[in-house]
Amino acid sequence: MLTSIRPDRDAVALAVSGLLGGVLLWLLGLHTQGGHPFSAPWATLVPLTAMAAAELLRRNAPRAALTIGVLALVADQFTRGSLATVLMFTDVMYAAVLYGTPAAARRLPVATLLITVASTIGFLAWFRKPEALLIGLVIGLVSFVPALTGVSVRTHRTSAEAARLAAAQTARLAEMDRTQAVAAERARMARELHDMVANHLSAVAIHSTAALSIDDPDTSRNALKVIRENSVEGLSEMRRLIGLLREGGEDQAPAAAPTLAALDSLIEQTNVNGASGGLVCTLEDTREEAAGALPTPVELAAYRIVQESLTNALKHAAPGPVVVRIGRTGALLTVEVTSVFGSRPGPTAPGSGAGLVGMRERVTLLGGMFDAGAESGDGGDGDGDGGTKIWRVRAQLPVAEGTVRE
Repeated sequence: MLTSIRPDRDAVALAVSGLLGGVLLWLLGLHTQGGHPFSAPWATLVPLTAMAAAELLRRNAPRAALTIGVLALVADQFTRGSLATVLMFTDVMYAAVLYGTPAAARRLPVATLLITVASTIGFLAWFRKPEALLIGLVIGLVSFVPALTGVSVRTHRTSAEAARLAAAQTARLAEMDRTQAVAAERARMARELHDMVANHLSAVAIHSTAALSIDDPDTSRNALKVIRENSVEGLSEMRRLIGLLREGGEDQAPAAAPTLAALDSLIEQTNVNGASGGLVCTLEDTREEAAGALPTPVELAAYRIVQESLTNALKHAAPGPVVVRIGRTGALLTVEVTSVFGSRPGPTAPGSGAGLVGMRERVTLLGGMFDAGAESGDGGDGDGDGGTKIWRVRAQLPVAEGTVRE
């Protein structure tokens, strides 16, 4: 409690300098008035000391400081008076507005203005001389002007603090936007990297394992052929990814994004890579040519979903058909990939689950619906008999422009 009202350095400096200045004026015999009830020389020091004490409280207890200051100023009028007491009172009034409550900051200027006007009218009526206006002017300079100055400084400080807080808030929002943009870009590049390379590396892993585990020259030769083809394709995809990273640069033109027109090549490549595992991949595209072109984000997402689904089939699917279905109904593009669900013989490639996460993220960004899982093969679509389970990946993508979420 004591530390909360401890005066700061400025208050101590003002109090000490005011007190010393008043004592010096007293020693020199300089007073502001004379012929008052308490005309003893020492009486002037009492309100001077009280006003100096009020200065000590100017910041931490402005209301108490103003109360003491008003009493000291009134008491000073019954002595010979000291200019130092009056000057310190102006600072106490200024501090009461600047450091006081908002209510005090609103009321004190109005109150001092009313006191100034009322005093001027009163002294004019009493003395009936124009010189009475000087008394009203002095009262205004001692009370109203310091209060008005305090309001001005307080308003400026409040505006500066509001501007500082607004700038800090803007900086925080900008940092949040930057962080979200970086995270979104990293997620996008992670999806692109996974979808570009996973298909080829899965084929390389499966056929290299087969070449190492089966001691047969023809098998090894075929495996090496597939490994070379996928290595070349993977290198080409990596170059395209580098092109995406350098997009907009001076020395690198943006690389073209894959489209659904390239699905035939993707199906053919999957048949080559999955031949040793008994996979037979087919494409059923029921879209009509009159349906019109697809937005680039939708077409890229559809291609990547098919690519990742075929990669998962190559790594995990049991021998049997892998069917890719592409259809368009109104404003929805439907992508569906089915494969036989179960264990498979021969070498396999490990999976991390990142592919399903990436597909779901792509569909969510486009405002579509995504579903993947195992189900019975007798669902009425001819995927298998009642004892066979299939793995189905299904995505519905809106084809209207402006559906991509930032």
